[in-house]
Amino acid sequence: MNPLHSLFPNIDDWGELGRACIDTLLMLGGSLALTVAIGLPLGVLLYLTGRSQLRAMPKLYGVTSLVVNVLRSVPFIILMIVLMPVTYVLVGTKLGVRGAIPPLVIGAAPFFARLVETALREVQQGVIEAAQAMGASTWQIVCHVLLPEARAGLWAGITVTAIALVGYTAMGGAIGSGGLGDLAYRYGYLSYKSDYMVVTVVLLVVLVQLLQMIGDRIVARYKRH
Repeated sequence: MNPLHSLFPNIDDWGELGRACIDTLLMLGGSLALTVAIGLPLGVLLYLTGRSQLRAMPKLYGVTSLVVNVLRSVPFIILMIVLMPVTYVLVGTKLGVRGAIPPLVIGAAPFFARLVETALREVQQGVIEAAQAMGASTWQIVCHVLLPEARAGLWAGITVTAIALVGYTAMGGAIGSGGLGDLAYRYGYLSYKSDYMVVTVVLLVVLVQLLQMIGDRIVARYKRH
């Protein structure tokens, strides 16, 4: 007898559980890449246009900050429902892995942008002033001073964002995004098969731990440098 079946007799299809794991990883990978691609320049913009910064623009900062705060304050499951028409226009479906990625990115990018802004603010002002004294442009300061100096903080922000996205993917399962959250909701909650709930929770915990360990190693490496 399969030992897994004896431990979890209510799980009928382990292959489906494997596919759910892959779907969760696909949602995480796709949304994290797009979140970084959008959130990084947005965070740089917030930093540069803030008060007493290199390109201080209080009005632009105020508008950008308001949009970021509004998107961050909306619970993800509500955001996902509200964005369904937009999601359908963008990817041609409201459900599954593809349907989950747009709201995941829209929900996580503002969060990551704030982490980027915070990391850049931790760069020592003396380093920036030295670059300005050497005649460096704003673009050069961003690319060759701010981002390299803030690498540890940026990687810490990516780690935190990745872990938050794992939670978002699980919540999205309640409205058909697929992945482990979908299995936990359909089988563990609706069908009262607690085995599915236990296994999916364990897998999500393992995934979060792996992400945290990898992130901590990268952050420690850049801190040493």
